[in-house]
Amino acid sequence: MLFGDIHHVAHLVNEENKNKRLPTKEDLEPNTRFLENPILVSLAANSELKKEVLNRKISWQNDFDLVRKLFLELRATDLYKSYMASDKPSAKEDKQFLIAVATEFLYNHDLLNHLFEEKNIHWADDTFGAFSMVARTFENFTGDFKLTSLYKDAEDDKRFISTLFLKTIDGEKDYEKMIDEKTKNWELDRIASMDILLMKMAITEFLHVSNVPVKVSLNEYIDISKDYSTPNSKTFINGILDKIIFDLKRDNKIQKTGRGLMEGN
Repeated sequence: MLFGDIHHVAHLVNEENKNKRLPTKEDLEPNTRFLENPILVSLAANSELKKEVLNRKISWQNDFDLVRKLFLELRATDLYKSYMASDKPSAKEDKQFLIAVATEFLYNHDLLNHLFEEKNIHWADDTFGAFSMVARTFENFTGDFKLTSLYKDAEDDKRFISTLFLKTIDGEKDYEKMIDEKTKNWELDRIASMDILLMKMAITEFLHVSNVPVKVSLNEYIDISKDYSTPNSKTFINGILDKIIFDLKRDNKIQKTGRGLMEGN
């Protein structure tokens, strides 16, 4: 929606320049490459997006000054100038430009992110995913704008979330015992609660999510700990889970299915 409104502002600015009291040649004969970007043009006419915007009551109207500011700042960047100066525009360049606007210009814009954080306290968690989806949507453009699905496989993803949630709760006591056995020098109440929760979730994936390799699960939870727990958590969690993985493999309790998911993963 933001891209659509930035595109709209570009049209408004173009008209304002033409209607100046003393317009320049550039005002009267502007470079219209951004205005004619086929992805933005298709986006503006897309009925599916309009329906989603209406259903979700999304609007930049109250923050239109920011949208205008974003366009004017974008227009001054080397990224924009390089795109506009290209002699032979191509579909690939159109895509790459918009992806760069999303991932380089907007993603790192402090004022924009501050606004998103005011609207949604979870924005810090959602930032990467949101901009990645925007970039993927542009990348998938083939002549007609289509919204990218939130899920790669909706049913599979929902099944994974449900399994992870329910099995972590069901196995809580058993998992605490596993962790306790590997932390003899630590009382469980001295370990960060988030560390314990992350290790329980990891164990659930080891035991009950058959299509995710053990190494992938291990690395994911180590990465999550960097954002949500203490500075030392990644090393601590890695050490404890390594020992637990050894025991689970020794007792033949890890059963992975599919190519490349057997022993050693």
